[in-house]
Amino acid sequence: MNGGRTAPWTAWLNRLGPALGLAAVFLLFAALIGPERWATWGNLETILRQTTIVGTAALGATLVILSGGIDLSAGSVVALSTTVIAALLAWAGWNPLAAAAAGVLAGALCGLANGLLVTRLRVVPFIVTLGTLLAIRGAAKGLGREQKVDAPATWLNEILRQLPDERRWMLVPPGVWMMLLLALATGAMLRFTRLGRHLFAVGSNEPAARLCGVAVDRVKVAVYTLGAAFAGVAGLMQFSRFRGVGDPTSSVGLELDVIAAVVIGGGSLSGGEGSVAGTMVGALIMAVIRAGCFQLGISNWIQEIVTGAIIVAAVALDRLRHRRAA
Repeated sequence: MNGGRTAPWTAWLNRLGPALGLAAVFLLFAALIGPERWATWGNLETILRQTTIVGTAALGATLVILSGGIDLSAGSVVALSTTVIAALLAWAGWNPLAAAAAGVLAGALCGLANGLLVTRLRVVPFIVTLGTLLAIRGAAKGLGREQKVDAPATWLNEILRQLPDERRWMLVPPGVWMMLLLALATGAMLRFTRLGRHLFAVGSNEPAARLCGVAVDRVKVAVYTLGAAFAGVAGLMQFSRFRGVGDPTSSVGLELDVIAAVVIGGGSLSGGEGSVAGTMVGALIMAVIRAGCFQLGISNWIQEIVTGAIIVAAVALDRLRHRRAA
């Protein structure tokens, strides 16, 4: 027993583990595929674009998981957001910026409902968000009249599209820059604001946080609202990826990828432990695995087995760290 103390090298390994895992996976595929095909800027740009939807939604999931909660409705929120944006553009003739804002707002309202149900009914978040997963998906299908909604072409379609030659100076599409800016803002919020400190306190020890005067219920409502708002932004990215189509049946199972990104990045499902940088690395690991398997011609079912094994290993390592620190 070490009295809860962690050796310096172990602490550094815990912090750098996800990044080292990303480097190892990237180098493995470089060796299998060949650097001339794998380590190209075009391939890296594709990986970053594929990371954006899961990565953006995972930023919100990071906040929820840090607070000791869970949100299973992220995929349904993404589908609802894309459908809201498409419907407002196609049927109401809204300005693209206003339609995008409405899609994000729809996601935030779903998160507000999740937060209020969790705090007012005192029902565990797993059950609440499992129920809202179905309810929000149903609302998306009802809004879209149980079919895809084709919106007129606007600049929203270009957010996540591969850059044309005349805009190569941007390096990556606007959607990737949006994800990176949101990651920086989220990291700053966690580090420098009262909400960030209270969020960690609630996730680490909720009864102690209450005794210290933290408004636990307000923190939880704020966290679930922000988390779903990030999923709404991911819905905007999905809308761009689909080239202006709102599909209420899309993003089924996305919430599992989102949670996996947080866990692979070092987040603890027990709450109080995780980071924005780790989550981004976790999302990148999943995107790299999928891109590499695709280029190698590996079947989807094998990709799912590999990803599932990585998730189980990440959770097992997290539990091992907690037992050794106890």
